[in-house]
Amino acid sequence: MQPFTAEVLGTMLLVLLGDGAVAGVLLNKSKAQNAGWIVVTTGWALGVAMAVYAVGRISGAHINPAVTIGLAVAGKFPWAGVPRYIAAQFIGAFLGAVLVWLAYLPHWAETEDKSSKLSVFSTIPAIRRYPANLVTEIVGTFVLVLGVLTITANAAPAQSGLAPLLIGFLVWAIGLSLGAPTGYAINPARDLAPRLAHALLPIAGKGDSDWGYSWVPVVGPTVGGVIGAVVYMGLFRG
Repeated sequence: MQPFTAEVLGTMLLVLLGDGAVAGVLLNKSKAQNAGWIVVTTGWALGVAMAVYAVGRISGAHINPAVTIGLAVAGKFPWAGVPRYIAAQFIGAFLGAVLVWLAYLPHWAETEDKSSKLSVFSTIPAIRRYPANLVTEIVGTFVLVLGVLTITANAAPAQSGLAPLLIGFLVWAIGLSLGAPTGYAINPARDLAPRLAHALLPIAGKGDSDWGYSWVPVVGPTVGGVIGAVVYMGLFRG
C-alpha cells in the first residue's frame, strides 16, 4: 500500500467510526440513541487508535491536515508531501462520511431534527461566537499536535506498539475536557469533507450545511497545529 492510499484508508476509518458513533447517539430509532457524550468521545478516540494501528507503519497515519502541517513545521515531514497527504485525508474523510450515511440509511427519514443530522457529519458550536469558537479549536489542536509529537518522540511507546493507543487516549482526553464548546473538530478534513458529503447526499429533511461556520474548524485546527509544533520545538528541541 502506498502512503497516499494509506492516508485515504486511515482517515476513512477515523470518520466512519467517529461519525458513526455520533449517528448512533443522535439519530432516531438507533439502539444507541441518547447514549451521550461519553459514547461520542469514546467512538472518536477508538476511531483514531484503530486508524493509526491500521496504517501507521505505512504513512505515519497523520489522518489530519493539522497534524501533517504540524509535523512539517517541526521538521518531521517534508513540505513537498503536505499537499498530497492533505488531499488523501479529504478524500478519506468524504468516503467515511458516505459510509456512515449508508450504514444509517433508514434512520435519516426517521429523524426530524436538522441539527442532529448535520451534527453526524460536522461540528456545530454549543454557543455560536466565532472568536471563542476559534480559540477553542486552536487550544484543542494545540494539545493534539503537541501530544502526538511528544508521544511519537518517546522510543518505548513507538517500539512497543503503544503509540496508537496513547494517541487515542489523547483524543479521548481532548474530547472530554475541551470538546464540549465546539464538538472538537481538531481536524480540518474531518469536518469540511463530511460537511460537503452532507451537502451532496440525498438526506431527507437535512437542512443547510452551515457553511458560514465551516471556516472555524479549518482555520482553528491549522493554527493550533502550528502552535503545537512550535511549542514542541521550543521546549523539547531548543
